[in-house]
Amino acid sequence: MKRRTLYLACGIPVAIACFLFLTILFVPSRSVEGLLTRICANAGYTLRCTGFGKSLPVGFSARTLELGSEKGALLQLRDAKVRLELLPLLTGKVAVACSGGIGAGEVKGEVTLGKNPDWDLNCRGVRLEEIPFFKSVAEANVKGEMRLTGKFASGKGGGHGEMQLEVKGAEIAGVKVGTMPLPDAAYREVRGALSIDKGRAALKSFTLNGDGIYVRISGDTQLGKPVGASPLNLTMEMMPKPSFLERQKFVFLLLTKYQSSPGAFRIPIRGTLAHPSI
Repeated sequence: MKRRTLYLACGIPVAIACFLFLTILFVPSRSVEGLLTRICANAGYTLRCTGFGKSLPVGFSARTLELGSEKGALLQLRDAKVRLELLPLLTGKVAVACSGGIGAGEVKGEVTLGKNPDWDLNCRGVRLEEIPFFKSVAEANVKGEMRLTGKFASGKGGGHGEMQLEVKGAEIAGVKVGTMPLPDAAYREVRGALSIDKGRAALKSFTLNGDGIYVRISGDTQLGKPVGASPLNLTMEMMPKPSFLERQKFVFLLLTKYQSSPGAFRIPIRGTLAHPSI
């Protein structure tokens, strides 16, 4: 019985690897690209690639890759690659590695497939201004060098995971929550930590230390399907210095009713992940 279980544990991943290898070997690259484009279209996104082709031993690559929506481009990658990892097959796991570049930065990740898939992500040296999402969707001007790490394991009750964010030399302008504008500012350092447990995503800490202003965001959301419909329960605390407040007094006049004490504002953020509101 144990031997049979061992054969199944090893045989299924090997069979999947053989299937993927044969698919890559015999199916034209244009057909695979067309399939990926249709999958993205069914989810409401557009996919455009240049130089799409096979990458041995088991994978695909593209010279450029752009993922977009009806509002425009969301993400642009150069030298994008997706390949089947061979070593995890020896332990009965099917893992797919992904990599690509955003400007001068790089993005790497790995997805383990199966009944309870999990993933991890690592971004280094990525400039926020090289991510078109901020202009096309958020309609904001955002700059700074980002470092992001994250991992997630699915399972009963929604799974668990964590993400950590660090941005140096950040500049944020034109940001709105719903229709409410937030003050433009330069931040020496932005740090954030998010934990996910049983489908609940909680901000353990998210701080923006700026020139004349300090911002802290806390709260949580219960992740749903689609993720964009997840309800928000966040609070933004802003503590501007008098000189900063004077420079952007029009914005703070709009936020007067959220003033909790002299020089401090406490703003509730509700709505959904895709459409936040104050």
